[in-house]
Amino acid sequence: MKVFTKTSLAKALEVAFTYNQYSQLVKSLASEGKSTGEDATEAYINYTKLNAKRMQRWDKTLKFSEESVSLLKSFPNKVNWLVFTESWCGDASPALPVMNKIAKINPNISLKIILRDEHPQLMRQFLTNGVWSIPKVVQLEPESNRVLGTWGPRSSNATQLVEAFKKEHGTLTAAFREQLQIWYNKDKGQSILEDLLLLLSLK
Repeated sequence: MKVFTKTSLAKALEVAFTYNQYSQLVKSLASEGKSTGEDATEAYINYTKLNAKRMQRWDKTLKFSEESVSLLKSFPNKVNWLVFTESWCGDASPALPVMNKIAKINPNISLKIILRDEHPQLMRQFLTNGVWSIPKVVQLEPESNRVLGTWGPRSSNATQLVEAFKKEHGTLTAAFREQLQIWYNKDKGQSILEDLLLLLSLK
């Protein structure tokens, strides 16, 4: 990896939010009728309000199986998860609570969150198919900031749904995004968990 990227990663980690800090930021923005990002449109503000409620609900209801908890506790290495996101990102609202729960179960996993639009040069190093897709997790070795893997913006199962819809309709509609949130609720975070277990090489 280029040296400047490792330096940028180190600087990003220094200014990153903890999950609690980020969650509080989203709640505050929602109550003030604001959004992160340079283009705080009315749509983004509304999505921020929805996401504040969604994250709160996920934090209360999210459950992992005993098998998953046991696997996570067995992870022996220290890693940093640096996550790019924005308050309006609908795919982040179910994903971040899953990541937070994982990090709570195993303190070897440190979760840090940054805003994509505040780190454009760094984000360019972690595009998904050439697109600035979020949330995007970068798994790092703490001492060297060596990139060990990435995940995002959606679970493999959700990605299949999105790609199938795009193939048929060309673009994602507001109605589809609502249906995707319903799917996330029914899935109960399990597809995201399975993918992140793979990222940790626990599956």
